[in-house]
Amino acid sequence: MLFSAIPGQKEVKEKLVQMVANNRLSHALLFLGKEGSGALQLANALAQYIVCENKKEDACGTCASCKKAAGLVHPDIHFSFPTITRTGIEKPVCNDFIEDWRTFNAEMPYGNAFDWLQSLDAENKQGNITAHECEDIIRKLSLKSFESGYKILIQWMPEYLGTSGNKLLKVIEEPAPNTLFILVAEDESKILPTILSRTQLVKINRLSSSEIQSWLIEHRQVPKEKAAVIAPLAQGNLRDALHLLQQADENWQELLREWLNAILKNGPPAQVKWVEEVSKLGREKQKQFIGFFIHLLSISVYMANNETPKDVAADEIDFASRLIKLADTPQIQAMVDELNKSIYYIERNANPKMLFMALSIKFYHIIKDKSVILVN
Repeated sequence: MLFSAIPGQKEVKEKLVQMVANNRLSHALLFLGKEGSGALQLANALAQYIVCENKKEDACGTCASCKKAAGLVHPDIHFSFPTITRTGIEKPVCNDFIEDWRTFNAEMPYGNAFDWLQSLDAENKQGNITAHECEDIIRKLSLKSFESGYKILIQWMPEYLGTSGNKLLKVIEEPAPNTLFILVAEDESKILPTILSRTQLVKINRLSSSEIQSWLIEHRQVPKEKAAVIAPLAQGNLRDALHLLQQADENWQELLREWLNAILKNGPPAQVKWVEEVSKLGREKQKQFIGFFIHLLSISVYMANNETPKDVAADEIDFASRLIKLADTPQIQAMVDELNKSIYYIERNANPKMLFMALSIKFYHIIKDKSVILVN
């Protein structure tokens, strides 16, 4: 992975290059960034940059070390990530899943932990980074480097480490020379404090809409008009942008229009019918629909404040102007709060019929009664 292939994060990239160039690389880094920010890709790019034989402002991408690093097969770059038990694998370590990991990174480079576990057919199994994996990490890092002079461990989602993660404290705090830990996380509150305190934080910010739009055009050859529609909906999350790209032809406006009419005009029978239909959509599409609604509500707040949002399609401006007539700013914010909660519940397998029916009732009172009590 080259730094140049990753959208945005200009300051972080420059900082990492300077740390390597000035030999000021900490032995334990924590890349902390929300889903879809590119934190894992930056970790991969840093590892490739370190082992590159011809590095300048970026890895060369053509030397033997770069090719191995890009294929996730470099012998001095190791990976750790959540795993599950499988038939014949009662004490899983990441080497048991390394081919799955390479496939996942190739096909879903900005996927989240849910995507990864589903790719393993985890179903309801909970992923974790096991004590056996921690022992295997210690074993790997006790070996001499094979080619680069550096030994690098990239651990994705250290939030999945239990107390067995304390096994790693000594090797993190007092590693062998030229050993680098890169932890890639989304939520620092879920990381063992004993590990957190031993790392140097590298904050990965959310991407801007313009950065996502430019990346879609340059790296995915998305037409400018389509990229301009998708980028704001992604809200800084490149994973969501790629999912939206797959579903770009969905008519979310019509679905939303039907919902609002069912809530405000046509009554409970229409609401039940609408909920039945939306519950048949998969979780990803339900989240995309909700994200689209949040996007339109955000536009309406801009317009209510006499501001003109940039890079917004004319039909979205028209729809948002109608939303302003339904609810004022406090009610819109209340609706956004409820929609954000619903995304959280969908990710945790909430019953979609119950969820969308509850939203329908709440939105009726928020709009009709000008009430925000239901969301507090």
